[in-house]
Formats: sequence, structure tokens, C-alpha cells
Amino acid sequence: MDADTALELVKKGATLLALDVPPYTLFGIDTQIFSAGPNFKGIKMIPPGVHYIYYSSCNKEGRDFSPIIGFFIDASSSQVIVRRWDQKEERLVKVLEEEEDRYSDAVKRLEFDMQLGPYALGQYGDWKHLSNFITKDSVDRLEPIGGDITIACESEMFSGTSMEKSLAEQLKNNKFSAHEKKSPKQGCYYTTIPRVVKQKGIYGEDITSLNLDKTHLLETILIKEYGGDENALLAELQFAFIAFLMGQSLQAFVQWKLLVSLLLGCTESPLRSRSSLFTKFIKVIYHQLKFGFQKEQKDTGDVPQGVSALLEESWLSSDSFLHRLCKDFFSVVLEAAVVDGDLLTWTRRLRSLLEDSLGWNFEENSAADGVGFDEEDEYAPVVVNLDEGVF
Repeated sequence: MDADTALELVKKGATLLALDVPPYTLFGIDTQIFSAGPNFKGIKMIPPGVHYIYYSSCNKEGRDFSPIIGFFIDASSSQVIVRRWDQKEERLVKVLEEEEDRYSDAVKRLEFDMQLGPYALGQYGDWKHLSNFITKDSVDRLEPIGGDITIACESEMFSGTSMEKSLAEQLKNNKFSAHEKKSPKQGCYYTTIPRVVKQKGIYGEDITSLNLDKTHLLETILIKEYGGDENALLAELQFAFIAFLMGQSLQAFVQWKLLVSLLLGCTESPLRSRSSLFTKFIKVIYHQLKFGFQKEQKDTGDVPQGVSALLEESWLSSDSFLHRLCKDFFSVVLEAAVVDGDLLTWTRRLRSLLEDSLGWNFEENSAADGVGFDEEDEYAPVVVNLDEGVF
């Protein structure tokens, strides 16, 4: 990159000025994470839009890291966002407006330029795949009071699975960041997703049917909680994934599982009323899982053991919830007589990703699962454009 291009990116991109961050603090933005040096003062050349900032302070011996704290920002062109490290709280805090204006002017005069790390634009495409539905409105709706997301405030929120309980217990025994455990802060404001569907006046087989096909529940939640906005649901799915994978939030992981289970548990709406939503949904989790698999391979020990184990239990195990749900969903789409072409394409891509990355076999224990379709096969699904009203 030549000097003129770099200067233009510095001027047009946003800047996060992070003052007094202790050396060796793990500091991340979006898909990028690094160890802060003694001269580190933040990040420049940040593309406008929504981004996720996260960090974990280190003790004096350089061995133990505190639970990650993260927050979303919505950066505009040339904006300067200022945070200062609070030594007592071991977190970044906002500064007074007058102080922010003064530092903003200094950044624009390039006084901090040599102490700002550049945003790695080569990784921006990965971030857009993970966050393209997230808007300022969705962040405002979901983020906790104060904006900070951290697992250290979540250990008493819910019981969860044995693995989730184990991770919560690990946090209780963490001596490095004891002040966090006493925090009364509320977690993120995620949408309530029932695990079991119940409806007044419906019993027996009808209740079973409602739980086997989550289409009715999905429609109810879309209208009641999202005002019919499909993209708002997908934004929450992306928000939760980012808060978990980058920010290691247990609450976010549980919400991600609930949303994925809701959508993969539908059998009617993917083929009829909501084909467009399900095409977008499969794209979203395709990029999430692809990035998650890559991240697992690259991590070298900085990720807490409990979080890595939770990922392994949820993703890598052949009897995980994800494997079971995907197997059923793939059968619904790939064996349908009529299916939207884009949905079929992305479902096949997701299946191939899971088979190639994890070695999962979706053909076991089912003769139907073993049927492969050739493009010329008369039993292959009929691919149509549902916008034309053909069912």
C-alpha cells in the first residue's frame, strides 16, 4: 500500500483510541486479536459500520488472563472513539465528552498515528460474513446496560448443561478478576425462545406435532418479538455468535443454540412461506461454522479450557445437538419434491462443510439418507423460483 492510499484510509476510517492499556493485554477487534505492546494506543483505519471490541488483561507474571470483556461499536467515517483503561476495574471506560473532543482532535492531527495499529483490511470480508445483518438498532436492542459483555457476570444466570455448569464453576474459582463476580449487571436482552412449545387448549398428538415442526413457533416469535422483520432475527443470531466465540459469553452461546434449534426444527416453513429466510439463515450458520472451525485450529492456548470444551461438545461431537438437527433438516430440504434453488444450494454447501471439516456422516441409520441425487435423476428435488408462486 502506497503512502497516499494509507493516509486516505487513516483519514476516512474510524479510530478507536484505547489509552493506558497494560502491556500483554489480549486486544481484539472483529476477527483480529493480538497482544498489546508498551506503545499500544488503539486501532486506526476501521471501516465504517458495526464492530466488536474485546480484551482480556494479564497479571504481572504474564500467565493468567481475566475473563474477556467485549462491546459493540457503530463507527462512522473519520469518527474517533475514545476509551481509557481503569486500573481498579480492569476494563476500558468512556471518558468525559470534553476530553474525548480533545483526544479526537489530536488523533486527526496524526499525533497518535505511530501508536495505532492498522485494521487488517484483508480480514474485513470474514467479519462482514459474520455481521452483515447486525445494525445499530439491533445492538441497542440486545446489548446489556453499559454495553460490556462478559461471562464473569453470567455464572449465576441459569443452570444449563453439565458442560455449561462446569464453565460457570471455573469462573467462580477465578481469583484474578474477583470484582466481576460481585457485579449486579444485567446480561444481554435476548429474545425468549421456549424450549418446549405449549398452547392452551391443545393436547396430546397436537402438542407433539407443534414440537416436531417449529414453524408455528417461528411465526409467532417473528411477529411478536421482531415485528415480522426476518433480518432482526438473523441479527440476533449473529450478535450471539460473536459474543460467544470472540467474547466467550455463556449466555450468548445458549441463545445461539436456541435460535439454531428453532430454525433447524422447522419442516414446513423452509419449503413454503419462509424459503428466503432459511436461505439467509443457512448462509449465516455456514459462515459462522466455517470461521469457528478455522478459529479452533488456530487457537494456541489463550482460549479458556472450559470454552474450548464447550465448543467441542457442541460442534465436534457426532452426537451433538447440531449434528442431530442438521441431519433432520438436510432430509427435509434435500428430499423435498419442490424446493427453492438457493436454499438447496446453500444446504448442500453446509452439509459438505460439516462432512469435510468434521467427518460427519449424515447417511447413517437411515436408508433415505443414503439416497444421492444426480442432476439428471428423476427423483431429485424440483428446483423452482418460489417468487413465481410455484408450489
